[in-house]
Amino acid sequence: MIKLHGPQGAVETEAPSTGADASGAVYPPHAVWIDLEDPSAEEAQRVEAATEIRVPSRKALSEVENSSRLRRLKHGFSLSTPMITFDKLDSQLKPLGFVLTKDRLVTVRFHDLRAFAEVRKRIDDGDGPGTTSTEIFLLLMEELVDSLADALEEMGADLDSLSTRIFDFDVRSTAAGEIRPPSQTPRRRDLALRRILRGIGRRGKALGKIRSSLLGLERIVPFVANECEQMLGEEQVPRFEAVRRDIASLDEFEIRLSENVQFLLDATLGLISIEQNNTFRVLTVASVVGIPPTLIASMYGMNFKHMPELEWAYGYPYGLALILISAIIPIVFFRIRGWL
Repeated sequence: MIKLHGPQGAVETEAPSTGADASGAVYPPHAVWIDLEDPSAEEAQRVEAATEIRVPSRKALSEVENSSRLRRLKHGFSLSTPMITFDKLDSQLKPLGFVLTKDRLVTVRFHDLRAFAEVRKRIDDGDGPGTTSTEIFLLLMEELVDSLADALEEMGADLDSLSTRIFDFDVRSTAAGEIRPPSQTPRRRDLALRRILRGIGRRGKALGKIRSSLLGLERIVPFVANECEQMLGEEQVPRFEAVRRDIASLDEFEIRLSENVQFLLDATLGLISIEQNNTFRVLTVASVVGIPPTLIASMYGMNFKHMPELEWAYGYPYGLALILISAIIPIVFFRIRGWL
């Protein structure tokens, strides 16, 4: 899909399958912004023929070296950064590229981004000083930073919810407001802890991808502000600085969220360890309780010829009562000590 935007409005079009004139209606000369969404090789070639701007491939945009992500071209700049897909179920990092010249902006992306739709809407509504390549680029930076900020705010709320679930895991509230021990079976408690652990893992994974996106924008914004100073208007310079400060503040917020994720992970693993210790404690108490009855039963099971209890009328009940008492005494002892 190719999306064009210029002073006379926006156009969305599919590249024709056979040779259309590159300077024709598909690529009007007034188009300032050409947005390529998952472009095919044919679409990239037509844009290059119409604008004389080389469209970077997905492989080129995926390079991790700083020199590959921030490059000066003959008539402009080539910029790229990984950008999170903002998918709650399975967020991914996909490359996002910009080719910025004095007259045009070519964007190359491989997933739908709310920021691009917002910028198109703002331009169509006349919300901006003008439709220039640098102005559109600045609007995209502002909207991308705003999208990342929204994602971090939502992440913070999710972590607060997880924190409540973790630290209230061992209590339940009744309708009267009383707090009682949980009624969950060990299996359900185990499944609940597993779900919490998976939730923390997903959010930690997403935070790492948001961090990569912020790092890419953190490199792009000052680079463009410094290298493209002659292309920027007077009102755009302070806006670039504001975007840079916003990214710095989001970096600090992301660090705090990452620390919170690590804290919740440690707390969850601690709860899992406590649950395991409780299980082993029950098994240990059970094994200790069974030792005295086993000892008594083994004594009376010996084949000695002279054993007085064999001739008693109540020898059998006596033996059973002795075994029972020997099992009850350790249980009472453990209950008094609070071990059971």
